[in-house]
Amino acid sequence: MRPAKPAAAPEPTDPTAKDPTWQIRVRNLNKTFGPQHVLKGVDLDIERGKTNIIIGGSGQGKSVLMKHLMGLLKPDEGHIYVDGVDLVPMNDVELGRIRRKFGMVFQYAALFDSMNVVENIAFPLLERYSLSREEVMERVRDLLKRLDLADVPGLEQKFPAELSGGQRKRVGLARALIDRPEILLYDEPTTGLDPIATKNVDEMIRRTADQFNVTSVVISHDMASTFRIGDRISMLYAGKILVTGTRDEVLASQEPALREFVETSGAVAMGPVNQPRPSP
Repeated sequence: MRPAKPAAAPEPTDPTAKDPTWQIRVRNLNKTFGPQHVLKGVDLDIERGKTNIIIGGSGQGKSVLMKHLMGLLKPDEGHIYVDGVDLVPMNDVELGRIRRKFGMVFQYAALFDSMNVVENIAFPLLERYSLSREEVMERVRDLLKRLDLADVPGLEQKFPAELSGGQRKRVGLARALIDRPEILLYDEPTTGLDPIATKNVDEMIRRTADQFNVTSVVISHDMASTFRIGDRISMLYAGKILVTGTRDEVLASQEPALREFVETSGAVAMGPVNQPRPSP
């Protein structure tokens, strides 16, 4: 008896899911927690190799959406395509494989207090692979050099409490990059930083995208940063993507909720409001 052929991977229900321009495509994503309907039919495209920023007020569901992108939450309805493959029907083993494409940079770096810099950065490699110490140290030191940390005296043996805010951000980024992901997720990367440190983090995000050829997804409340580094900007509002587009397209938007959110920050000026034409 011939062995049965393995079942073919299901074709995406959205025929555009495999468009190479978009690394992630979200379609009709819905999520409720008890009586709270957080995501209400989200449609979102994440452009490959670009810095994609998701803005929106507190409690609008940005963090919930990010958790769905990595398969950490299952939606009630909808699809999440990563490189044309739908995450939603995957089991834990399949999700574990696809999560290797992702790296996560947490809001406050989320470094392990009891580990030094080298141990923090190497942690994902030591958890997943059987690599020699020489291989691990080579990759750690390469990242420290590329992220401008190699010349800091004694940095490798320092603990998180001994690092500046900017250094913690870069060590957190190095840990996210150590397994060579294709997609980097940033959760409010400039929260709690002064304007100079914020500008340095912005430059770090842009340079990382160029140097490591990654797709960046950034959740942000910081409008100055958003319009300084964003290639594509999307606003999550009332459980849906209200506006999405390039920097110039978003700045020209006439959507009242977006205009209020951006202009209230005082950091960015929106384009003029189009006046209705007078009746003849």
